[in-house]
Amino acid sequence: MVGLKEELLKSIWHAFTALDLDRSGKVLSHNLCTVLNVPHDPVALEEHFRDDDEGPVSNQGYMPYLNKFILEKVQGNFDKVEFNRMCWTLCAKKNLSKSPLLISDEDAFKVWVIFNFLSEDKYPLIIVPEEIEYLLKKITEAMGAGWQQEQSDHYKIALNTSREGLSAWELIELIGSGQFSKGMDRQTVSMAINEVFNELILDVLKQGYMLKKGHKRKNWMERWFVLKPNSISYYVSEDLKDKKGDIILDGNCCVEALPDKDGKKCLFLIKCLDKTFEISASDKKKKQEWIQAIQTTVNLLRAGSPPPHKEARQKRKELRQKLLAEQEELERQMKELQAANENKQKELETVRKQLEAAAARAAEEEKKRLQTQVELQDRFSLELEREKMVRQKMEEQVAQKSSELEQYLQRVRELEEMYKQLQEALEDEKQARQDEETVRKLQARLLEEESAKRAELEKWHLQQQQTIQMTEAEKQELENQRMMKEQALQVAMQQLKQLELERKEALEQYEEVKKKLETAANNTKSWKDKVAHHEGLIRLIEPGSKNPHLITNWGPAAFTEAELEERQRSWKGKKATSE
Repeated sequence: MVGLKEELLKSIWHAFTALDLDRSGKVLSHNLCTVLNVPHDPVALEEHFRDDDEGPVSNQGYMPYLNKFILEKVQGNFDKVEFNRMCWTLCAKKNLSKSPLLISDEDAFKVWVIFNFLSEDKYPLIIVPEEIEYLLKKITEAMGAGWQQEQSDHYKIALNTSREGLSAWELIELIGSGQFSKGMDRQTVSMAINEVFNELILDVLKQGYMLKKGHKRKNWMERWFVLKPNSISYYVSEDLKDKKGDIILDGNCCVEALPDKDGKKCLFLIKCLDKTFEISASDKKKKQEWIQAIQTTVNLLRAGSPPPHKEARQKRKELRQKLLAEQEELERQMKELQAANENKQKELETVRKQLEAAAARAAEEEKKRLQTQVELQDRFSLELEREKMVRQKMEEQVAQKSSELEQYLQRVRELEEMYKQLQEALEDEKQARQDEETVRKLQARLLEEESAKRAELEKWHLQQQQTIQMTEAEKQELENQRMMKEQALQVAMQQLKQLELERKEALEQYEEVKKKLETAANNTKSWKDKVAHHEGLIRLIEPGSKNPHLITNWGPAAFTEAELEERQRSWKGKKATSE
């Protein structure tokens, strides 16, 4: 709750400094209560802002009132973006630069919110050069451009020589000037600012399209997934207007890779206490990235750690404080050494003056001794011995002071050596950053080559699919021809069966006719036997010759050949009709 209060105070500070609280403090308080979902009493609000200069705001200042009556009642159930937008509306018009910027007002608002997140916890709010470099580097990387370290170093040097950091409005003017985004269009810069805003402010750890399997209908639908520190939300599209559901994450959740099945590839499973979710990524790289991101989030929840960007900000702040403390300690030691050196110089100067005074006294005494040599011979000897002893003590003191001075100079040289080592460490860190940037560029090139190979493979796959479709069409045509031939075969079989039936009927008729002929032959034979008993009385009519005129014993035959052929044709016609 303390961290939330500090974040709120930074945005409120901008609105607070931009307004005349004697006239607009009531409006600011009312708006804060509204956007922070804090219950407030209009009567009490009027009481606090009485015009007689006797209310608590007039007597005690606005901040105690803000802490007691508003911030202490905040529960966290409010829209942070809406709260920041309200504070931005109150302060932007007064402070935003009138010169044209290369970013929109919405992008300037997002930069302002990011400034509040990265600024130091002291007022007036500023953002230090290290955090400026961190923000510009993230925006440049989000645009897909290379980070210009030399330009950043020159800018940091110029900034360090003039002031400690930038205000929010100076940061907006710096980003809006295009100094670090040359060659990029406004849409690219806007998308980069939005990506950094989502990560640092909205705690979006990862987002992208994937397929999700339904729990009821078991169908696969494409959804836009957004990973945050304690949940995964999925929407119909990336505009985030139609939200379909949430996957609440906690320390008991886990994520597992699944083998390909049912025609779906790159599958993984998210297990929660009450539900499991099957998800299909677009490729293996995306699958591994999502699994790693979700597992990292779950591990942070188990450890109770903040999101990575907040933890990194805290570490940077602690490192700056540590370096500042070390620098202050070094300066304190240097001041102590300098003070000790000055004291030693003063002591040496005092000894020198004492020696000069002693020399002057010795000369004066020598002069007196010469004048009174006879009278003061014994006294002179004693004085000379005493002077020698004093001189010896003085020389010993000088030697001791010289030794102490040498030790002090040795400590100064050691400090200079430590300073050189610190400079070398900074150079090594700079070289390591450059090597890291080189490796990142190499990784980007490898990713581009992999994308090109994947595109070529997809092209070959498409050609293979087209060939398969043509083969399927030819196969379908042959199948249709086979079906037509089978139908024709069925008709021919039916006709063959019909002909078989007709043949059987013809055989039956032939058997009947054959029987009739046999009967007629038997009858004829019996008649012949009878006629044989009567010689010459009757002669059977037998078929005549093939001559045009048939002659019997009694004259011409009963039928001519033409009449017989006519009767045969008539008989065949009747037979065909009966069949």
